[in-house]
Amino acid sequence: MANHNAHAGNGHGHDGHGGHGGGHSGSLKSYVIGFVLSIVLTIIPLVVVMNDMFSKQVNTLIILVMAIFQFAVQLLFFMHIRDEEKPRFNLIALIFGLVIMMTIVAGSIWIMTYNTVAG
Repeated sequence: MANHNAHAGNGHGHDGHGGHGGGHSGSLKSYVIGFVLSIVLTIIPLVVVMNDMFSKQVNTLIILVMAIFQFAVQLLFFMHIRDEEKPRFNLIALIFGLVIMMTIVAGSIWIMTYNTVAG
């Protein structure tokens, strides 16, 4: 009898994590699509670089673009960023962190590229 009462609150569409019900935040189909996209987005730059298909600059651009797509796939299919309830504090914090990271990376590249040591 105690076990029945302990599980009585779970049958009304609430999963205890603020979701809308069963299977909402991660269906098998969603995970499979995300997995396949991740594999494809990993294989594309690998094939391009290993076969010397383009110049060094184009290879770098392809790697960067595929990395951005990979990041988006991870957020959408595995981190469920689109399923988040309002207010979207986690999304705002993520964007803020990305802005800081991009500022640091861009500043570092700028300094390494245009730093001239007089001597």
